[in-house]
Amino acid sequence: MTKQIDEMDRRILRALKADGRITNLKLAESVNLSASACLRRVQDLEAAGVIKGYRARVDPCRDGRSFVAYVTVGLSSHTKAAQEGFERAMAIAHDVVECHNVAGAFEYLLRVETEDLASYKRFHTDTLGTLTHVASITSYIVMGSSKDERG
Repeated sequence: MTKQIDEMDRRILRALKADGRITNLKLAESVNLSASACLRRVQDLEAAGVIKGYRARVDPCRDGRSFVAYVTVGLSSHTKAAQEGFERAMAIAHDVVECHNVAGAFEYLLRVETEDLASYKRFHTDTLGTLTHVASITSYIVMGSSKDERG
């Protein structure tokens, strides 16, 4: 059964997105609920799969992955097998942190994080460049991010 999300749930979710380590007491205070009611709602959101987990936000400059590129990939074949093969390859590619199948002029949009340009070139050549159904690759290098709300 799908959980109906109400305004209180949205307030809880916004607070958790801002700080996933907030204590239940502070969370309850910030959304104006009792601690027990807040905990029940959070547990319900977790059980329903609305909250899929909690993550640490890592400084990419400190973990050696400060080079970021968005990459569009076009496939030469639009078969299910070609897509599944590409997606399997991206699932095991360490440098790919996001892989989206999109509608438009290309089939996939990737977020790739590496140490530097040389590391990105190795990924481009040794990973993307070896996949048989890849027909086009366009790289967009991130020069700065004025807003990033990913968890």
